[in-house]
Amino acid sequence: MLNREMPAPSTSGPSLRVPLRALAAALGLAVLALHPGSALADIFTYTDADGTVHFANRPTGDARFKLYIKGDGRRSSTTRTGVTPVAPSDKSLERFSRYDAWIRQAAALYQIPEELVRAVIKCESDYDPRAVSPVGAQGLMQLMPETALRMQVRDAFDARENIFGGTRYLRILANLFNGDLDLTIAGYNAGEGAVMRHGGIPPYEETQAYVTRVRTYYARYRTTRDTTVASIEP
Repeated sequence: MLNREMPAPSTSGPSLRVPLRALAAALGLAVLALHPGSALADIFTYTDADGTVHFANRPTGDARFKLYIKGDGRRSSTTRTGVTPVAPSDKSLERFSRYDAWIRQAAALYQIPEELVRAVIKCESDYDPRAVSPVGAQGLMQLMPETALRMQVRDAFDARENIFGGTRYLRILANLFNGDLDLTIAGYNAGEGAVMRHGGIPPYEETQAYVTRVRTYYARYRTTRDTTVASIEP
């Protein structure tokens, strides 16, 4: 069973061909590579023609590898060059139920609680698929371009693709952290590398607040049948 009221993971269907042990090993290399005063290790990745994701702590001259985790994995508080932030602006109550079918389908496919998917969407974009963060995270579940690429999302502003990509990423995080709900949520915000380096929720104010907020909405969606009522700010 996943810890803290989150159901057990299982290997997903053929569309999720990510070698999770390889991911853990790659991140482990990054952790082992850290020494007092040394630079934080980067992690590189590429997806081959069969859909298998490969990781390395250095690209070894292979042009297919692209940077996946840089430094400590924290989100920058400043606007990334070339990014035009778009704040959530959809205020219609309909938005809270507009994506119900896709949320249910993605949750069932990747065996992630539907209520957790909803909580992440609420906290990330307030159900506005046009939202763009200052660092370039996009769409309903605020996927960074690099994460969207890994999750095989072609258009992060396509609501269905974004939901499936974000839920797939939650599945990877849940597997990586043995089903620990708090670490899964923290990894979604700060990156799995930061969680592994700190051995728990990173000591970042943003991430700690994010875990609390997602948990709050997760509980609301679990206890309130009407998703619109549950989605309105407490």
